[in-house]
Amino acid sequence: MLTSLYIKNYALIDELNVAFNNGLTIITGETGAGKSILLGGLSLVLGKRADLSQVKNAEEKCIIEAVFDIANYDLKELFKVLDLDYDVQTIIRREILPSGKSRAFINDTPVTLESLVALSSYLIDIHSQHQTQQLTQDDYQFKVIDALAENKSNLETFSKGLVAYKSLQKDLEELKLSKAELIKEYDYNLFLSNELKEINLEKIDLEDLENQYEELNNVETIGEKLSSSKVILNTEDLGAIDQLKAVKQELSKIAGFGKLYESLKARIDSVGIELEDILVELDNLEENLSTDPQELEQIGSKLQIINNLFQKHSVSEIEELITIKNDLKSKIDNTEILDDTIRLKEEQILKLEEKLNQVALKIHNKRKKIIPVFVSKLEAILSDLGMPNAKFKVELETTRHFLKNGKDNLQFLFMANKGSSFNELKKSASGGELSRIMLAIKSILAEYIQLPSIMFDEIDTGVSGEISNKMGEIMKQMSSQMQVFTITHLPQIAAKGNSHFKVFKTDIEEVTHTQLKKLNEDERIVEIAQMLGGLNITDSAMAHAKQLLN
Repeated sequence: MLTSLYIKNYALIDELNVAFNNGLTIITGETGAGKSILLGGLSLVLGKRADLSQVKNAEEKCIIEAVFDIANYDLKELFKVLDLDYDVQTIIRREILPSGKSRAFINDTPVTLESLVALSSYLIDIHSQHQTQQLTQDDYQFKVIDALAENKSNLETFSKGLVAYKSLQKDLEELKLSKAELIKEYDYNLFLSNELKEINLEKIDLEDLENQYEELNNVETIGEKLSSSKVILNTEDLGAIDQLKAVKQELSKIAGFGKLYESLKARIDSVGIELEDILVELDNLEENLSTDPQELEQIGSKLQIINNLFQKHSVSEIEELITIKNDLKSKIDNTEILDDTIRLKEEQILKLEEKLNQVALKIHNKRKKIIPVFVSKLEAILSDLGMPNAKFKVELETTRHFLKNGKDNLQFLFMANKGSSFNELKKSASGGELSRIMLAIKSILAEYIQLPSIMFDEIDTGVSGEISNKMGEIMKQMSSQMQVFTITHLPQIAAKGNSHFKVFKTDIEEVTHTQLKKLNEDERIVEIAQMLGGLNITDSAMAHAKQLLN
């Protein structure tokens, strides 16, 4: 509940500090006295956007501060979500600086307007003509029925499930798009992969393959040179080996004359051994040398394939081709297993659909059960409010699709008079009728859920006499469960209040100021008498005012 309101330097208000009690609080005042200013200041606390034109003295800071007792509102979790310190005496403050910038604070912690609106919606509900129009909107109608049906936990479960469901659907759609793209590339990737597989890259030694090709391609030249080398080494008397033997014999004769000559002879011996080995190797090479045109063609073909693959994939190493082959295999495998992934995702969606359908059915059944109770209560109240022939119908239709709050379409239908037909509320109810319907609905809601404090801004416009008395009784009854404010011009309603404030203007040094005063018992009698008969108060008006108050 709102326990106090402080306003400084706002519109026609210099400074105002007022405390409020529980129950029904009446606010009266002549037209133009500044009741809208009071509402405007309170709206700023609740998150309405501010501008410098609302400041009385643009050179000074404007401050609006409201204190709420939130002990019974169960808002600890919300404070945690908003990252705020919880206190049962919560203080909300708005400041408009001379620069035009505004600041908001909750329990002295700076907050954004979004956080302010998120909290204030739980604290006070300012009911204006604009909010009456909300009654014709689907969201508000669902809010009413679901509040009465106690669907809060079911709706929270459904909402979380719906978020997960839509996320899975989005994943599935992306998987199917990916599959479509991969299928376009699949055949080409498969062709490239098979082409790389056929060459058996892991078993290829490119250098060895190139050496084999050079040997086979030059076998005649190699044979000639091997043979001539053997001749040079091994021709009798003239061959290098025989010549080396002659050198060896000569050096043997002087080897005993010193270590230098002995070393030369040893080196000639080593060279002789090496030449003998080379001759054996030449024999072996010549003996094993063969001409194989078919093998030459095969190796040349393989080298040509490898070079073509190098060019096609813009690489120069076998290892790079192997990497490309592995990447292609991954793409092909991903394409082939994508169907399994899609099928698994579809199974998850079906399971979640089943759960959502179960929760949606619970929501529907609770709505269906409460609607007759709601209609009965609403028609009874409307009858008391001067609409004895008013009939209400709530149509609830289940759809095939998941909506944000279940699977139902909901519509409030209204018939004001006998002989007419049911029609949409916004088409069949006048402004005055909508106000009374809204009051009736609020009073029904108050029986079922803890509503925030509510301020009715001239909800009694267009009614009088006994109807206004009934409206006052309804607000009085609501105030037994919650804090109710009402701005009214009707004495029958004003007399129902637990406390009564008057908004009025005064002129001080040719400057107009708006003030708010709490009336005592005698002052209330005078105020109500003026509401009954005007400024010239008669004895009968005073007597009537006392009668209303008693």
